[in-house]
Amino acid sequence: MRLSFGRVATLAGTYRPPSDKSLTHRALLLAAIADGPSRIRRPLLAEDTRATLRCLMAMGLSTEATEDGLRLTPAQEWSQPSEPLDCGNSGTTMRLLSGLIASRPVEATLVGDASLSRRPMRRIAEPLRLMGATVEGDAPPLLVRGADLKGIAYRTPVPSAQIKSCVLLAGLRASGTTSVAEETLSRDHTENMLAAMGVPVERVVEPNGTHTTVVRAARPVGFEFSVPADVSSGAFFLVAAALLPDSRLLCSEVGVNPTRTGILDVFAQCGIGADLENGHVQMGEPIADIRVTPCPTPRPFTVSGALVPRLIDEIPVLAVLATQCDGVSMVRDARELRVKESDRIDLVARNLRAMGATVETFDDGLAISGPTKLRGTVVETEGDHRIGMAFAVAGLIADGETVIEGAEAIATSFPTFAEDLWDLTYV
Repeated sequence: MRLSFGRVATLAGTYRPPSDKSLTHRALLLAAIADGPSRIRRPLLAEDTRATLRCLMAMGLSTEATEDGLRLTPAQEWSQPSEPLDCGNSGTTMRLLSGLIASRPVEATLVGDASLSRRPMRRIAEPLRLMGATVEGDAPPLLVRGADLKGIAYRTPVPSAQIKSCVLLAGLRASGTTSVAEETLSRDHTENMLAAMGVPVERVVEPNGTHTTVVRAARPVGFEFSVPADVSSGAFFLVAAALLPDSRLLCSEVGVNPTRTGILDVFAQCGIGADLENGHVQMGEPIADIRVTPCPTPRPFTVSGALVPRLIDEIPVLAVLATQCDGVSMVRDARELRVKESDRIDLVARNLRAMGATVETFDDGLAISGPTKLRGTVVETEGDHRIGMAFAVAGLIADGETVIEGAEAIATSFPTFAEDLWDLTYV
């Protein structure tokens, strides 16, 4: 599948991005371990989250469609799946679900597509083994055999919400205390939602990092949750509005958890306006509208250190923004980009160079010089949805036609992306 994009004049309107994928995954997983039914309103039902739902249903979760979402009823005890659990392209599904399976008397083989099968799973297999589970394989397919687990104190090798969440979810049924230490705080959705469900969660910030702890707990209570819009999906529209003159864009009902809003820090570095309005909190998650004001000549920005995990998924589209900044923008300490759905450092650099940008790559990031007049080209996604969407945004400011090959990858997180973008653009 291919999509074509060309230069447009501006972006305008009020837009609610798709519901948050990370929060939808977690809401589904937590509903499966709750004591009683839960209701999830406005879940994102894209390919990745449907994979989570299918896997949970294979182990006993009952689902009922409602007018605005799903009503989910957990099984008293999880059942043995009759066939391998297909996680599709979703690393979140495989890593978090492994933590739940590891603490239950079931055995499951988790498989994925070609892209997921290349992604590292030793990072969750190792702590689960230390807790007493049997995990065969350091990459998919992954066989997980549950056991009576014991709590551990574990330090993550990289800041990763998926590693942290996997271990904490396993710790809910482990003896003693389970603690995860990370040098830099990663996304804390799992901890927020568990706390909202009545699970005691303790976070301690120390000089050597952040320690998050859970203890063996009774089944958390069922919940009602309306999933906010995804700031990572909204990022493509926010950057497009920042780049296009006279844009007037309001993204509504967006999750603005501080562990996810690094893009707003980058906008501040660049001189791009991003105001938060109508703020409120739901299940521990802050939500607000975001209003963007373009800057005619954005300043260059630097992404490194603690900022990286707060915007790791937005780096491809921020690289497009960097091509229009007046100077050299830097991304460092982002080696994790090499093991996403693709090697995003390499793929972003190759595609930007094809559009005329000056890019230097490092093992852990990029340096991008600007401003550069981009030209249309053919972009290959290599199965990575965020590459496809980032270069669609590049196509809006480039001369000529930009063609996204492999655009079907976008459906893994954002099936209506192209239509939504076109609806807001003016030529």
